[in-house]
Amino acid sequence: MSGERQLRIGLPKGSLQEATVEIFRKAGWRVSVDVRGYHPDMGDPELWAVLLRAQEMAVYVADGVLDCGLTGLDWILEQGRENDVVMVTDLIYSKQGMRPYKWVLAVHENSDIHSWADLEGKRIATELVNVTRRELEKRGVHATVEYSWGATEAKCPSLVDAIVEGTETGSTLRANNLRIVEVLFESTTKLIANPQAWADPWKRQKIETIAMMLQGALAAEEQVGLKMNVARANLEAVLGVLPALKRPTISPLASNDGEDWVAVEAVVSNRQVRELVPRLKAAGAQGIIEYPLNKVIP
Repeated sequence: MSGERQLRIGLPKGSLQEATVEIFRKAGWRVSVDVRGYHPDMGDPELWAVLLRAQEMAVYVADGVLDCGLTGLDWILEQGRENDVVMVTDLIYSKQGMRPYKWVLAVHENSDIHSWADLEGKRIATELVNVTRRELEKRGVHATVEYSWGATEAKCPSLVDAIVEGTETGSTLRANNLRIVEVLFESTTKLIANPQAWADPWKRQKIETIAMMLQGALAAEEQVGLKMNVARANLEAVLGVLPALKRPTISPLASNDGEDWVAVEAVVSNRQVRELVPRLKAAGAQGIIEYPLNKVIP
């Protein structure tokens, strides 16, 4: 470790690794990962990084081995460390897209299990053993909970009566003829900090900067910029069509034909663009340009 001041940060290894590295890159860090190494070069002498499984991140942050790290709420709860770390910010992304990850109690579609009470004396497979046991204890239900090393959906109903499993879309559950009994909670990726590191002014400022830039990069994932030229006579009609993050930027344009034109620039949801562009064109916008965004900082 070099430099007088460094923040020790943990990045999740495994399913979230690629998405996390890409978001850090968009946020402004030149991350370089050796395929055989566990210490990414962040392109920032103030950051010392290590790749760890998300399941163990909360332990190292809570115990002060790391100053901060990224992991899922699910693994924080599984380790029982939710009161031992500072939850700095939510980062809404997952391995397949920008959505929370749901943990559900599921059974075979023909099962007679319809509630937690029906699990009395049954067998449950899951990676979230501690969370599941706490849920059963809270309801006064006695059941066997076993750790699942993978392919959890395939174990029900031939090997176990129910599973507690994470899902983004539910497609794997449906493909295995499973039915969701209850959603336990939604898990998002969280930037967490060690309380002592959070109390250090320099480290806290560095962590808050990371949080702001990552949030900006994530916000930009679902936004695009639009530029267009509009005759002032059509401006009201165009603004009536155009949703924006804030008010659109309007700038006067030089004109050789004597007509009064302005340039309009706005940030919009990328899901709206295919419907917006024809409507903007019909309202009188010309020279419409769409461009990607790296970060959107509120």
